[in-house]
Amino acid sequence: MAKKITIMPQKVPLEQKKKVAAYARVSSGKDAMLQSLSAQISYYSNMIQSRNDWLYAGVYADEAKTGTKENRPEFQRMLTDCKDGKINMIITKSISRFARNTVTLLETVRELKDIGVAVFFEEQNINTLNADGELMLTILASYAQEESLSVSENQKWRVKRNFEEGKPWNGTILGYRIKNGQYVIHEKEAEIVRNIFDLYLSGLGFEAITRKLNEDDMMTRYNKKWSKLGVSGILGNQTYTGNLLLQQTFSENHITKRTIPNNGELPKYYAEGSHEAIIDMETFKAVQFERERRKKHFNMQCQPRNTYPFTGLITCENCGKSYRRKTTATGIVWICSTYNTKGKSACSSKQVPEITLEETVATVTEISFIKKIIVSNGNLLTFILKDGTEVIKEWKDRSRSESWTEEMKNAARQKSLERRDDNG
Repeated sequence: MAKKITIMPQKVPLEQKKKVAAYARVSSGKDAMLQSLSAQISYYSNMIQSRNDWLYAGVYADEAKTGTKENRPEFQRMLTDCKDGKINMIITKSISRFARNTVTLLETVRELKDIGVAVFFEEQNINTLNADGELMLTILASYAQEESLSVSENQKWRVKRNFEEGKPWNGTILGYRIKNGQYVIHEKEAEIVRNIFDLYLSGLGFEAITRKLNEDDMMTRYNKKWSKLGVSGILGNQTYTGNLLLQQTFSENHITKRTIPNNGELPKYYAEGSHEAIIDMETFKAVQFERERRKKHFNMQCQPRNTYPFTGLITCENCGKSYRRKTTATGIVWICSTYNTKGKSACSSKQVPEITLEETVATVTEISFIKKIIVSNGNLLTFILKDGTEVIKEWKDRSRSESWTEEMKNAARQKSLERRDDNG
């Protein structure tokens, strides 16, 4: 009987979809640029998802960052995802959006090429996995870097000319708007500035002023909550006196664009009477004098901070901040740093008397065996020991009589005697 041989058709493997992502970046945080970034994200999302042979791997976007690799968190996250096999190809608008530095660009492209990830630059029509891709990329990247230098130098020339003419460069200062190249007072914001100066001269510090501004719902220029750094910046800004000190900082170079203080490397320009003042010079000088006086009085830079057995051990469960030691009229307590600086509205934690902590620790172990103490609502203390053991203890509030010091008791007795004398 003759053999019957049937040829089975070869099974063609299904082609896997290419995992494609996009990268976008804008180098300014201004509204128009952020809208441009939003448009780029929408464009790439739609483009990638419209291809049947592509699998959408996301759009990575950095806002207000330079072209340096280290300063872009989304860029770094994208590279990590490439190494994890989540991306096969990256699409980006141009070489300058991907990196302004030729060395950084080529290092990154080669790193991705080694793991089989392509980068496609739309404007230059370059795919880095093609044979001539890297050669074209090297030439064009060098051109982009030189163009960036040229733009930077032109910008420096314009800025220098504005400085020489006494024109303001910062359009984000609270209390002013720039119109026709000059500062014009924004009265609603100017009132906040005057309030900050008045509060400081009345005796309040940075923390107290910050807390009051936030409690009164007085916002910053961009509708944010206030911080101590923001308050300090307002109090030290002599622009509010109607005078301008220009070029206090400068850009390190056109690649990093890192802003550094001008300590004499470049000339500074002082323009007197350049615009209407919000704060008179006498008030401004009084504030600067008071700042120096307080700095010397508290000796903030030289005095080392005291440490105690519980320092660094106690954490607030509500806000995650550390507890600090504080001396009150009723004795020494440990208090959440958020509650201490911002009040109960920011954190509803309770302060714990130091004597209570010591007594509670004694029922658990020695303090040297404790890794962390978590303070929770309901008067609970969770002790996490260095061996991993967790122990929960409940502590009791002190009675009113226990909270009174001898001075407080004597004062109460004196008032009682005075009331008795008044009643005959």
